[in-house]
Amino acid sequence: MIKAENLTFSYTGSGPFILNGLELLINDGEYVSVVGDNGCGKSTLIKLILRFLKPTHGSITTDAKKIGYVPQKSEASNSGFPITVWEMLNSYRRLLKIKDKSVVEESLKQLGLSEKAKSLIGNLSGGQAQKALIARALMGNPDLLILDEPSAGVDIDSQRDIYAFLKRLNTEKGITIVSVEHNLGAAISNSTTIFHLHGGTGHFCTPQKYSEEHLGKEDSHA
Repeated sequence: MIKAENLTFSYTGSGPFILNGLELLINDGEYVSVVGDNGCGKSTLIKLILRFLKPTHGSITTDAKKIGYVPQKSEASNSGFPITVWEMLNSYRRLLKIKDKSVVEESLKQLGLSEKAKSLIGNLSGGQAQKALIARALMGNPDLLILDEPSAGVDIDSQRDIYAFLKRLNTEKGITIVSVEHNLGAAISNSTTIFHLHGGTGHFCTPQKYSEEHLGKEDSHA
């Protein structure tokens, strides 16, 4: 699904590099949480997968037919722009050139947002806004879903709803999920695999092993 070879990147095109010789292989159907300290390159890696950025050296490829992307809420904020939940999703439907308008209602329904269709995005709670962004990302039936800190600014109850939903997408529908996480508890509970970024490169480990080796040291972020 996603493969990186000698992936090296800096925003200047020269050293020091944020990512330096990174090797990565994510198979179809995995749920991978990308973890690591602030500034280690987690969001940069996501943007390279999405082709928002180009590698300085090396390569990164994906054979996903369709990719859904849920950015950090701060990046997707519509503060000051009066748009309803339905309008946001319908605009994305038109961008995807999907003719059937019922996909908007279906997307809202699966996230439990049908009653919020006419609400302004800016008036939603943090959890509701995140669910709206996930609903948008799922339009077009992606086989790869990428999320950047899905629990940031989200209340505990909504976090439980969101992670339970993501896990069902992965286990029941087989959607491959790659999620940048600061919520280590959620990463350990829901992922099939952890990818730990450190020092410009990274390594895979099981959630259990990551919990044993790191959770006690980093539980302040959980």
